[in-house]
Parts: sequence; structure tokens; C-alpha cells
Amino acid sequence: MSRASMLRGAGAGVWLGMTFLVLIVIAAGAPGLLAHGSPDATNPLTALEPPGAGHLFGIVYGTRASVLTGLGATAIALVAGTVLAALGVLGGRAGDALVMRLVDALLAIPGLIMAMLVITVLNTGTVSSMIAIAVIGVPVYTRLVRGQLLTVRRSGYVEAATALGLRPARITLRHMIPNAIPPVLLFATIGSGAAIGAVAALSYLGLGQPPPAPQWGTMLQEGQEYFSVAWWTAVVPGVALTLTVLSVTLVGHHFQRALARRGEQ
Repeated sequence: MSRASMLRGAGAGVWLGMTFLVLIVIAAGAPGLLAHGSPDATNPLTALEPPGAGHLFGIVYGTRASVLTGLGATAIALVAGTVLAALGVLGGRAGDALVMRLVDALLAIPGLIMAMLVITVLNTGTVSSMIAIAVIGVPVYTRLVRGQLLTVRRSGYVEAATALGLRPARITLRHMIPNAIPPVLLFATIGSGAAIGAVAALSYLGLGQPPPAPQWGTMLQEGQEYFSVAWWTAVVPGVALTLTVLSVTLVGHHFQRALARRGEQ
């Protein structure tokens, strides 16, 4: 396969990913446009019937909790990581060492155990899942933002601002952070896919939003019990989750490569 063919294939994949993400956004923001009726209503006589146009696989209403919780966790982790990185850079060697030791301690704890610990303290629920997943991501974003801040600090405009006598806090807030964040945002775009998967994993283990709230992980867990007679109850939520994570990762990598090519020019 030629390089041109590979690029065309990658472009087609990105467009498919973007199209699917548009559907996901609609499902999360306005599920009533794609499915009608209450997501909590169950008819025992038709509960295991094959999905149809009237009830689109039961996944539309589960999109909001699964996707928005993952995006919220990513946003919290990014903000908290940025604050910690900025405090470390402003705190000199002692402050930076303290922040990095905290990051190392968080990274030493397996993510699932950390999430279970947070949920044990806060109890199950959407907010608890969001915070638990955010705590896992904080050390990663702290390291990323810190690296970008250290790079930006050596730039000419930061040196000029320092020569003018501006306070370090003002330089960090007005000059360093705005220029350090854009590359990290691209990584956060990709990381949000992993966060959405983590939301599904927690709800699959019964640590997410309690029933009867619809969530993809809960649908997967419950669908296993009826797989032999209604395989779609487990397969379709799994496919929706896989395609969402794949689309987010594919689109994120596309923009990351585009930014890298732009920087090389």
C-alpha cells in the first residue's frame, strides 16, 4: 500500500470518527432526538426483544452519564494538574520537589485501587466516579504541564517579562500557562477516551451511578446474564463504548499530528 493510500485511509477514518462523535454529542446533549420514551420504563414482555427503531439498543440515554462523566473527570484532572504544576514551578526547587514527590506517590498506587479507595470514601455515584477518575489522571497532567512550563520558561518573551520586573506569579498566569496548555489539551482530548472507558469499567463493577440510571458499563454487566438469549443487550453497549473511545483517540491523534507538522514548518 502506498503512502498516499495510507493517508487517504487515515483521513477517511478521521472523518468517520468525527461523524460518530457528532452522534455521541447529540445523544449526550439531546437524547430525545434519537430515542423516545423514558429510559427507566421497562416492559417485561418485550425487555429481551431485538432492538428496533423505537428503542435504539437502549444505549442512547446511557451516553450522557458515560461520556459526560469521562469528560468531566478529564477536565478536573487537567485543572488540578495545571494548578499543582504551576505551584511547583513557582515554589522553586523545594516546591517543585514537594509536588513531584506527591505525583510519584499517586503514581505508585494502581489506578483501580485508587478509584475504589476514593469511591469508598465518597460513596457510589456520578460525582464520586468523576472525582475518582480525575484523581488517577492528576499526576499525569501535572507532569505534562510541568514539562511544558519549564520549556516555556526558557523562551524569550518570559525572559523579557522577567527583565521588566513582573512578578513570577503574574508571568506564570499571563504568559507561561496560556502557552503551555495547548499541547496538553491535545493529550487531554486523547485521554478523555480512556476516562470514558474508566467510567464504564467502574459502573461495570457496580461502583458507578447506581441503577436504574442508564450507563454503558451497567448495561454490559447486566447483559451478560442474558447473553445466551439476547446477546445484543451486552454486545451493543460494548460496541458503542469501543467506537467512542476509538473515535476520540483517532481524532485526537489526528490533531496532534497536525500540530506537530505545523510546528515543523
